[in-house]
Amino acid sequence: MRPATATAAAVTTLIGVGAVAVAAGRHASEVALGTASGRPLPGDPRLTVHATGPDRVTLTRSLASLRPGTYGMTGPGLHAVVGPPLDRFPHTADTVVRRLERVERGALAPGTRVRLTPQLHTGTPETALGLPHEDIDLPGELGPLPAWLVTGPRPTWVVTVHGVGTGREHALNLVPFYARRRVPVLVPAYRGDEGAPAPADGLGRLGDTEWRDVDAALRYAVRRGARKIVLHGWGIGASMALRAAAESGVRDRIAGLVLDSPVLDWETTVRRLAAARGVPGPLVPLAVRAALGRTGPHADRLAAATAPDALRVPVLLAHGPDDTIAPWEPSVELAARRPDLVSLLTVREAPHTAMWNADPLRYEEALRRFLTPLM
Repeated sequence: MRPATATAAAVTTLIGVGAVAVAAGRHASEVALGTASGRPLPGDPRLTVHATGPDRVTLTRSLASLRPGTYGMTGPGLHAVVGPPLDRFPHTADTVVRRLERVERGALAPGTRVRLTPQLHTGTPETALGLPHEDIDLPGELGPLPAWLVTGPRPTWVVTVHGVGTGREHALNLVPFYARRRVPVLVPAYRGDEGAPAPADGLGRLGDTEWRDVDAALRYAVRRGARKIVLHGWGIGASMALRAAAESGVRDRIAGLVLDSPVLDWETTVRRLAAARGVPGPLVPLAVRAALGRTGPHADRLAAATAPDALRVPVLLAHGPDDTIAPWEPSVELAARRPDLVSLLTVREAPHTAMWNADPLRYEEALRRFLTPLM
């Protein structure tokens, strides 16, 4: 009986270890996928405010605080906007001085802990930008989806789709650009966002189910008279735009795609999110496996949406090699496969979904050239 007892004990141990591994993988996948709307992306450090002055702020020196461009700056009860580093002011070995554009909420004081974010504005198009808008509830699959509509006379509409780490306010960075060109802009929330219904398990799917909320926005735009639609997405929002262009029942109205930092390699992005959020290295593969089990074969669906024969409309693709969330190599490959349709705007020294922030003038000029024939 001893060998049988030993075998039974070994099997029980293996089952126990397997159960622990499965549980650990599920927990790790929740860490990677359970991203609340507006929660800061991992990877960028928290910075300390060392000093403030007229139109300037001194921050902890890091790769994040040295980046060129304009960013939002958030902290407890705080939202401000900072411009580029200022060379005319002395920097210590541990600090960097950036231009302080404005403080929108809260008070900025030495010792404040902050993060930089691509999202410049808080509020609505009217309160943040002075642009009148309509508040709309779109009929989504899980329930009503709040949206803003900034109207305009052109028959070509823009529908925006934000990514992980920001909310629909991120699109307000580009709404003034579109408004100057009298283009109607629909800015929807999707499942899991503030004010929108949440998935039953509270987990995001990196666009795999959320794209159906984009489809709801497209259908609304068509009902309101949009003859053509340009989808402008960031991060997983860009991947959702690709899925909508391939699968939406009104995809024939989509005239172009603007893809900023698109997630084209789903498994790599899950690995990076898990690792950046502190999942131990040995558990990262389990997190990916558990995420696949929970959300389905993303890689196959994304591959189908980006296959050479699947793209049917012009694409402006803005991405860069310093994105630590969505690898940019698949973007380069996509542009190389379809040079007839895809224009690649390479932006360096820009984090995930912040290609506009790093170089607004070059981004908007590329966007102007892309949109002109689609209007």
